[in-house]
Amino acid sequence: MGPRVSLPAGKGRSLGRAFMALTVAAVLALSGACAGDGGGSGGKDDPTVGLLLPGGGASRFGQFDRPLIAKKLKELCPHCPLTVAATPDPAVQRQQLESMITRGVDVLIVAAVDPELLRPSVEAAHRADIPVVAYDRLAQGPISGYVTFDGAQVGRLQGEGLLTGMGAKADGGQIVMMNGATTDPNAAWFKRGALSVLQGKVKVGKSYDVVGWRPENAFVDMRSAIAALGGDRIDGVLAANDSLAGAVISALRAAEVRPLPPITGQDADLVAVRRIVRGDQYMTVYKPFKPAADAAVEMAVAVGRGESVGSIATDTVSNTTTKDIPAVLLPAVPVTVGTIEETLVKDGMYTIAQICPPSLRTACAEAGLI
Repeated sequence: MGPRVSLPAGKGRSLGRAFMALTVAAVLALSGACAGDGGGSGGKDDPTVGLLLPGGGASRFGQFDRPLIAKKLKELCPHCPLTVAATPDPAVQRQQLESMITRGVDVLIVAAVDPELLRPSVEAAHRADIPVVAYDRLAQGPISGYVTFDGAQVGRLQGEGLLTGMGAKADGGQIVMMNGATTDPNAAWFKRGALSVLQGKVKVGKSYDVVGWRPENAFVDMRSAIAALGGDRIDGVLAANDSLAGAVISALRAAEVRPLPPITGQDADLVAVRRIVRGDQYMTVYKPFKPAADAAVEMAVAVGRGESVGSIATDTVSNTTTKDIPAVLLPAVPVTVGTIEETLVKDGMYTIAQICPPSLRTACAEAGLI
């Protein structure tokens, strides 16, 4: 559902916004959104920042991105108010964005659940003269800046990791690709990067674009792949992120496939790192969240003040509506059992105690972590 009222351009807070505020004020409360450090306009020098995330709580966005963004904003602009909303539901996120427009934010940082579905709301923000910085996922519509990790590199790292894990079977072996949702432009980016490494070396027996990035859908897809190919004829699985990797492992275990083939991932989720220590998952791709959070805040404060982001953005990207969007594309880092300590632990993402609960003491000792 699109915006219910026509919003005027400029920063004037119209009666239309006030009416819309009344109609959607309950959305933030009902959808689990929450006010951060304040609401309302902070003024030109101290713009009010609205942050919309595709997950909160135990998700990566709740554990890492949100507190890092809040901390950087407090450092860079101590008096800039921050309002936060989080949901995995694309329709709810549209309502949250529209509600932030009515609340009078000056700039938005948006990690879109569904970039295409969110487009009308991004366009509404543009009409209201509220710049939008896309975070992690490239939303559609008139975007003022974009911060993410180089998706092609992420895919290449996964492809290279899978080939290494497959050993001799990397020459002509058969794999399953468990890609992300077609609604997420990043998913196609990851896939292209992976295929640039895998094509001509292995056979892709089955390839799935997992609806909504949902693990339950990946589980069903993997069961279908096992039924079609045979568990003993799957030499590796390119799973686009750690949640999909977990579903793949569950499906393989349910089918009593032993030993497990090498499986990739992304995001360095704690459960995935433990699976790597245990030997169930071969690798993940670690994306250091602090540089991304810092760049997003720097962009948001700059455009919120009407300043250029030329000194921040080093690249440009395009979506279906906007060309040459200023972008920061950050490098990612592959993680295997032998590099956990020098990457994740060294960066302070996890402690050895977090990675190595009592049930993994033996495996952690064998990996040289304790």
